[in-house]
Amino acid sequence: MFTRTFSKTDDIESGSTEPLYPAMTESPDLRWSFIRKIYSIVAIQLILTVIVAAFVVSYHPIVTFLTTTRGGFACDILIIITPFIRKVILEAVILTAVVVVSLTLFTFWAAKKGYDFNFMGPFLFSALNVLICFSFIQICFPLDKMSVMIYAGVSAIVFCGYLVYDTDNLIKRYTDDEYIWAAVALYLDIINLFYKLLTILRAFAMVRRRT
Repeated sequence: MFTRTFSKTDDIESGSTEPLYPAMTESPDLRWSFIRKIYSIVAIQLILTVIVAAFVVSYHPIVTFLTTTRGGFACDILIIITPFIRKVILEAVILTAVVVVSLTLFTFWAAKKGYDFNFMGPFLFSALNVLICFSFIQICFPLDKMSVMIYAGVSAIVFCGYLVYDTDNLIKRYTDDEYIWAAVALYLDIINLFYKLLTILRAFAMVRRRT
């Protein structure tokens, strides 16, 4: 009795045909496929990171070796998470997830409205260089707890900016051949944001324990 003609636009699996941002010239379906590919890679990277970290932390000889020798970045992470393995890590994971999801949704919404965050690149790069130089300085001149919290807070803000910037590039600028760089950029943004938030929460936890 009732008839309806279906087209490709009615196929749910064909993806959204609505442009992601104004003046978009490429196929939205192809861009959405690229975006799903990137986030799949990032998800696999994060899962592998959690598995390796869980094994390293639970295997005491590795913990002893890295915390009693100069293990660099890995040593710093273990020193931070070992005394507060349960509560602080869970808090940092939840906070990181909330921030990442919120900023990602905001960036997609802003791109849809025509906002462009490409101008943030030089400012973020300069801020990152300052943070790197400052981290080398604090090796020679260690900071107190309050200064560490301030440094970690500023670093977290910078990596929040990088998350918005790299997500905007994912939507508009990365080509199909640059999926590795896009995935690595997002992965590093999330890991560094988690590390800085973990540093802040650890400092709070130490203050609470002393009081």
